[in-house]
Amino acid sequence: MLAFALFLIVLVLVITQPKGLQIGTTAVIGAAAAWALGIVNLNDIKEVISIVWDATLAFIGIIILSMVLDEIGFFEWAAIKMTRLSRGSGNLMFVNILLLGAFVAALFANDGAALILTPILLANMRYLNMDKRAIFAFLLAGGFIGDSASNPLVISNLTNIVTADYFKIGFFEYAKAMFLPNLLSIIASVAILWLFFRKSIPKQIDIDSLPKASTVIKNQTMFKLSWLFLGLLLIGYFIGDLYHIPVSVFALGGALIFLAIAAKYKAVKPLMTLKIAPWQVVWFSIGLYVVIYGLKNAGLTDEIASILLWLKAQGHSAYVIGTGFVSAILSAIMNNMPTIMVMDIAVDKINDSFLAYANILGANLGPKMTPIGSLATLLWLHVLEKKGVKIGWGEYMKIGLVVTPPVLFIALLGLV
Repeated sequence: MLAFALFLIVLVLVITQPKGLQIGTTAVIGAAAAWALGIVNLNDIKEVISIVWDATLAFIGIIILSMVLDEIGFFEWAAIKMTRLSRGSGNLMFVNILLLGAFVAALFANDGAALILTPILLANMRYLNMDKRAIFAFLLAGGFIGDSASNPLVISNLTNIVTADYFKIGFFEYAKAMFLPNLLSIIASVAILWLFFRKSIPKQIDIDSLPKASTVIKNQTMFKLSWLFLGLLLIGYFIGDLYHIPVSVFALGGALIFLAIAAKYKAVKPLMTLKIAPWQVVWFSIGLYVVIYGLKNAGLTDEIASILLWLKAQGHSAYVIGTGFVSAILSAIMNNMPTIMVMDIAVDKINDSFLAYANILGANLGPKMTPIGSLATLLWLHVLEKKGVKIGWGEYMKIGLVVTPPVLFIALLGLV
């Protein structure tokens, strides 16, 4: 009860951020409290760091890379290009924006999509003089795809990296297993979101009010180099897989090299970029996982493992799909960051690493049912509020609870 009470207090403070208390600071205070109260010991803290260090450093690298690309106009160019490819069709623009969101989530993580792409899409829609209903539809759909399409690569979500590290899943092995589930997740997301929002999507859009895509690029040399660099970085991940090199070596190392190149061409101010990088996420990851390890010590993972064993007795399909939905429900209730760890440990207890993929799908998609389900959603809501767009929890959940379960079910069928 003490471990659970501490977790609830930390979660509430992370969500509400009273008096500007940052999420990383809250998580570290929670971790210190867990140690002081005897919920975890120093060996537990070392174990947590050994599990999350690679994921956390890789995530920081991905965000720094995203920030540099954003500075040179890469994402704004992509958003305008995809909008213009719609040729004035509102429905085609809706699909194109979702495909762009899927691309950004795959290479730059769901949090990158929330932080970088959301304000750009909002600015474009205001350029296009869309009404509030249309803006709401595009923003909600864009926010959803950021998580539902964050499954294809190890680097596409912090939860993916944590789980791949925990079960020693290679980059190629992971990509091969998740190809079909992620493809089905994207197709189902686009179809179901379009059905849900079709009455809010304008039939025609005047795209002439948008600037030409080429005009938003702030540094042509870096823009051209970025395509080459992203290709080389992706190859690097696969080479690293062959030699069992941690993914953070390429993600963070590559980001710092790209930052140095951008500084050489005067495309960014490197010290400023490093200063405003989301370092709070580092402390949030480590601190919250320490708090969650206290729940593991209190027996939560044993209870989850017993549920998974019961599902196993119901047949393979029920086993895989049921595991995904257990992960999804826990993520929606208590956030997917703690869920991925307790579920990984529970899956490890029953010695079936294939379930790790079902856990990832549940932890990546399940959070969309509630605003507190993922860090990406909390960041997304925060970004929108700063831009003057307030989305209430009731509004959000009316959509999340309807759209998420069928998309998750279809993605899990791909895994089965």
